[in-house]
Amino acid sequence: MNLPRLGGPTGRKRPWLAVLLALAVTGLGHAYLRRWLRGFGWFAATFAAILLLVPPDVIEALNTGAQIANPVEALPPVIVVAASAVDAYLLARETGENAGVRPARPAAVADDVDGAPGADSASRPGVGTSGAGTPGREPSDTAEAPACPNCGKDLDADLDFCPWCTTRLHWGDPEAPDAADGATDREESNP
Repeated sequence: MNLPRLGGPTGRKRPWLAVLLALAVTGLGHAYLRRWLRGFGWFAATFAAILLLVPPDVIEALNTGAQIANPVEALPPVIVVAASAVDAYLLARETGENAGVRPARPAAVADDVDGAPGADSASRPGVGTSGAGTPGREPSDTAEAPACPNCGKDLDADLDFCPWCTTRLHWGDPEAPDAADGATDREESNP
């Protein structure tokens, strides 16, 4: 069974949406980026700032809607929320830059999927039946989304299969079985 990865590349994410979510609820921008632990850390840091740095009379005034004598005393959690939004923005930008990951030799992979003889399975980084992506793959120079070597449609970098033609993908995993086996698995699984 394939379980989702916690962290790592998450495909193209919108930095402005991560910021808006982080400002709405601390940690929600990080949850959008699939950085669950980091989001929970920011959420906990906000509550720690409220409990440790904001005087009880300011908390009571905020709860009742009364006027705050010194508004600067309520500033620490606001600073933590702003720092969380900046962190979510920077993570989304970094994720967006790494989202255009492509296999090293997509033309050779496409030829091998079509059944070209003489291709070595260790030299093909694009398609196989491993069923799991490699979290430590290297970013390429292009900013485009990766394309399926079988049907050519754009893919999400997180997926280990093509949602259009169900070809199983592996990203630079040299131990993956032959791509022809992946095509056989795909044909057998389709009704």
